[in-house]
Amino acid sequence: MELIARARTEGYAVGYFESWNLESLQGVIDAAEESRSPILIGFNGEFLSSSGRLTSERLSWYAGLGQAAAASAKVPCGLILNECSNDGWIRQAVDLGFSLVMPDDAGAAPDDFARRVAELVRYAHGHGAAVEAEIGRLPCGASGRVSDTGAGLTDPEEAAHFVRATGIDVLALSVGNVHIMLRGSQGLDIGHLAAVRERVAIPFDLHGGTGITSDSLREAIRLGVAKVCYGTYVKQRYLRALRKVVGSEEPNPHKCLGYGGAGDVLVAGRLAVKEAVLERIGWLGCCGKA
Repeated sequence: MELIARARTEGYAVGYFESWNLESLQGVIDAAEESRSPILIGFNGEFLSSSGRLTSERLSWYAGLGQAAAASAKVPCGLILNECSNDGWIRQAVDLGFSLVMPDDAGAAPDDFARRVAELVRYAHGHGAAVEAEIGRLPCGASGRVSDTGAGLTDPEEAAHFVRATGIDVLALSVGNVHIMLRGSQGLDIGHLAAVRERVAIPFDLHGGTGITSDSLREAIRLGVAKVCYGTYVKQRYLRALRKVVGSEEPNPHKCLGYGGAGDVLVAGRLAVKEAVLERIGWLGCCGKA
């Protein structure tokens, strides 16, 4: 939370560039170190805890990986469990040392969700962790077109009430940002964001960073957005790099996996993530702040 609080005070934002394996995490930290930027690292709790996974995941492994990465990094790192509807996983993440957790349950009734978040805030604060939650619901672009079904802008009064009732540390907003925007970009509703700022004092976060224009982002940071989340375009770049390398006819499997050369898919993924992060991190104003 210290990284986000400092960003808010000094007028920039820190980036959360989501990881999913070792190479993606390495690439994120490589970029942060090269640009001398504080960074937020972590994993998607909804993905990891999903009952639809073919194999179950052990959160303790991801926690250990993230903590080791943060401890050895040459820049300040915060460790996040992002977007998780499983309260048990949220508590487990706190116990395992994640510094910020985000309960998120689109299907929950508002009053019930507020009660659950308030309980999680008490638990997290008692163990030295911070909590983020979202009011409003982002459109989704996963189909290739932006769908507003179920989406809604953050209501200023509802947001103010929720912050008071729960004691959260960071508020995620819906102000024109889009989840999983596969192509293109669009501006934010800065006027609406300003209206929420009039009612809420805590730092703001924007999910769906992939589709936000740089001009809108600068205006949003001026209004107290101190954290921006990126995932979609980073994974797109990672997959593009892997598909190119996997198409090689190299017969020696060691040169393709673990050898460390130009034909190694692990290296290709790491470098692609690093380049993707460097492409956007400068928009946040955090370069040189480490």
